Amino acid sequence: MSGTDERTARAPGPSGNPAREDAPGAAFQVDLRGVVDLLARHLYSSPRVYLRELLQNGVDAITARGALGDTDGPARIVLRPLAGGGLEVHDTGVGLTRDEAHELLATIGRSSKRDVELGTGRTEFLGQFGIGLLSAFMVADEIELVSRSARPSAAGGPAAPVRWRGRSDGRYELVELAPDDPDAPAEPGSVVRLRPRRDTEHWLAPETVVALAQDFGSLLPVELLVETRLDDPAADGPDAPVALRRLSGEDLPWRAAHPTPAARDAALAAYAERTLGFTPLARIDLDLPLAGLSGVAYVLPAAVAPTTTARHRVYLKRMLLGSAVDDLLPPWAFFVRCVLDASVLRPTASREGLYEDEVLLATRDALGAQVRRWLLETLATDSALARRFLETHHLAVRALALTDDEMLDVAARVLPFETTAGTGTLADLAEAHPRGRLLYTTTVEEFRRIAPVAAAQGLPVVNGGYVYDAALLERVAARFPAWRLAPVAAADVSHVLAGVEPLRELEVADALAALDAALDEQGCDVVLRRFEPDALPAMLLHDRDGDHAREAARAAETDDLWGEILAGISGPSRPRRLVLNDANDTVRDLLASPDADVRAAGARSLYVTAVLASGKALQPAGAALMNDSLSLLLARALAAGPGASADRSPDEENR
Repeated sequence: MSGTDERTARAPGPSGNPAREDAPGAAFQVDLRGVVDLLARHLYSSPRVYLRELLQNGVDAITARGALGDTDGPARIVLRPLAGGGLEVHDTGVGLTRDEAHELLATIGRSSKRDVELGTGRTEFLGQFGIGLLSAFMVADEIELVSRSARPSAAGGPAAPVRWRGRSDGRYELVELAPDDPDAPAEPGSVVRLRPRRDTEHWLAPETVVALAQDFGSLLPVELLVETRLDDPAADGPDAPVALRRLSGEDLPWRAAHPTPAARDAALAAYAERTLGFTPLARIDLDLPLAGLSGVAYVLPAAVAPTTTARHRVYLKRMLLGSAVDDLLPPWAFFVRCVLDASVLRPTASREGLYEDEVLLATRDALGAQVRRWLLETLATDSALARRFLETHHLAVRALALTDDEMLDVAARVLPFETTAGTGTLADLAEAHPRGRLLYTTTVEEFRRIAPVAAAQGLPVVNGGYVYDAALLERVAARFPAWRLAPVAAADVSHVLAGVEPLRELEVADALAALDAALDEQGCDVVLRRFEPDALPAMLLHDRDGDHAREAARAAETDDLWGEILAGISGPSRPRRLVLNDANDTVRDLLASPDADVRAAGARSLYVTAVLASGKALQPAGAALMNDSLSLLLARALAAGPGASADRSPDEENR
């Protein structure tokens, strides 16, 4: 069969087979411009993938040629910049006959011939030839493919070379060439030529092509070469001498041989710096033979938020699938970034991510198990690496310990917690208080409220207000009951504070009742104790059970049905407690004041001050309460005048 065949892909006829139109100049029923727009805007993330698709086609063609037993020639892909702009991609693959070219390139979406002849349904192939070639229309209005097949013709002799030229308006030409045609490859293989559109020249510029080729194809198992012209003024033009620069490596970086383990560590660290942009804290080798997967997980040198999406560099059959592939590891493993190569994972339609299927789920669990094993082994000893890891990525240990009992045991032994006795581990705190109770707060504000007093009284309290800590402490309490670890309640703190003498309690009973009434709207009781430090005038104790009771009381006021139910199960309300320090001069002066308004304003000021001391932001209602109280106190002070202190005793003045 020879001559020009200019035709298009038609919609299927009544028989289900594509109707064929042999008249020259006929047009695709499929709008190819619409297909190109679909590829560019919805399937592929960027026109840059055009080169990846061409490289995939070349690798698949070389693989198919090897399957024929023809392994004499080099497995090579050469990128050749064209004079005046443009690109030529030459592979030494199996090539195409005229019928194959028509099947693969003239009928959009037809795949049965491709799967049988080229074997692209098999796992050793990367892509889909026809769709892959169409991606080049994102950067060019015309694609030319010249190919010589390694398969014999139907008559038994060498197959004639063919040239296919497609245009973005849907027209194509398919021509058989003479065996000695200079445009055809001398040996089996294919040459793709692209000329850029006016707005896409930068995608085919030599420096861009080299950068894309290095990014996508640096690990390919074939020779990936780029042709560069040498600077030789005596031989300018098309006959200028050229050099071939190799872009693909000899082996996967983590599979390469090195003289010593230290040399391998240095090489893989340098690889992380080049590809990921950071010097890793540590390295974890990954190997899943059943999934055809190998690679490296690099531990980040700096802490990241647990909500950060971990994005990994993934190769599929040594072709870059994507440099920001997520959902590859369990969520708790956010402290590592992986570079790996796989063979059986299924790519998405754009071949820029991984399809969520059972194979990926099993792979994720297996990779998580390998990272977990490294983590347990690292934290088993008090090494410099373990200490540095805990300083940087303690949140990852906390996240895993929430669901993993073995890691929970490690966490209780090695994780630092903020406590009233300083920063330390739960195991150390339990050892220091073998007969006492260990308490923890569930918020940072609660810890800040009681920490000064609890520390002065020797009461061990753990700050459980940071990420994961409250839930983690709850699990530790259930796993180590001998430690008597429990959430702190208001009674736990107030019981360890020294009570005032009975005569003193009778002396200030009326004043305390007045202060209590002043804070009734805040849901807060007032009690009097003596405690250290004496510079602290008051401490606000927050009771979670009291909060629940107050919520139930509010519901009872607004909902008759639910109110009756809640009132029956919630019990009496236990409000917050403002503990006044009778060792503090300001508190003693306030209790001694005969002015009821001053006492009420002072109580409200101490309440708001205690709230602020916990680090909690002041709400509008609290700000109004503070402003009103300070205004009254200031007015009373100004009304007293400058001689008000003359009537006070020296002892009172010194206070």
